[in-house]
Order: sequence, then C-alpha cells, then structure tokens
Amino acid sequence: MIVKRLRQKNNWSQEQLATMSGLSIRTIQRVESGQSASLETLKSLASVFETDVSKLTEEINVIDKQSEKWKEQPWLIRYMLFGIRTRVALVTTEITFLIIGIVLLYADVENRWVISFIFAAYFTGLTIRHADNKGLWDI
Repeated sequence: MIVKRLRQKNNWSQEQLATMSGLSIRTIQRVESGQSASLETLKSLASVFETDVSKLTEEINVIDKQSEKWKEQPWLIRYMLFGIRTRVALVTTEITFLIIGIVLLYADVENRWVISFIFAAYFTGLTIRHADNKGLWDI
C-alpha cells in the first residue's frame, strides 16, 4: 500500500507514524501489509501525510526518472522504459504485443512477424519484472 512508501519517503519509523496518527503500531503494520483499513484509520493517516483519503487507497506505480536507482540501471532498461512512466502502461504494452502475436499466428501471417510480436511481449515482460525486482516503481 502507498502508506509504507509515504512513510519511508518521510523517513519515519512505524512507531513515529503511529504516534503522529494516534494509531497503534499494529494498525500501521496491517495497513502497510495491504489489509483493509477503516475510514477513521485512513482519515488519521491522510491527516498526517496531508493528503486525501482517496490517495491512500489507490496504488500508483510510476518511475522516478530523477532518482539514483534509475540512473544506476543498464542503458537497455532505460531505453525500454523511455517514455513509459507507469507500470500499467507497460503491462498494457506487453499484453498488446502478445495479442497481436497470437492474432497473427492464427491469421497465418509470415512467421517473422509472429515471432517479432511474441518476442516483444516476452522482452517487455522481462523489463517489467526487472523494474519490479529493482524497486523502480515509486510514488
């Protein structure tokens, strides 16, 4: 959940966030692990982070291309993610390549086109997994 990222961005411990929000540490742990939270809990956290409750309930995955993590990535990964900011956009691209490849396969199109789209889907998937594993998606 986004609460953990906001807490880490502010360099707060779970104990500090619990104190500032008036919640228990256990509640903070549950919310950060993705378990559901009451509206009152979300209001308390939104107040501490000075944001809307709706912001806390949505999961936003974008790449901060100014970060050191981004600059440490191989040029090929940075190239593959050029112009892509959100994980959703990249997953959509992966699925699109795969669907086109499958359609071309059944349409009896030349093998090179089928292979090209299937390979593009596979390579896009690898890029997504790399970004996931390296923690590139940020708030």
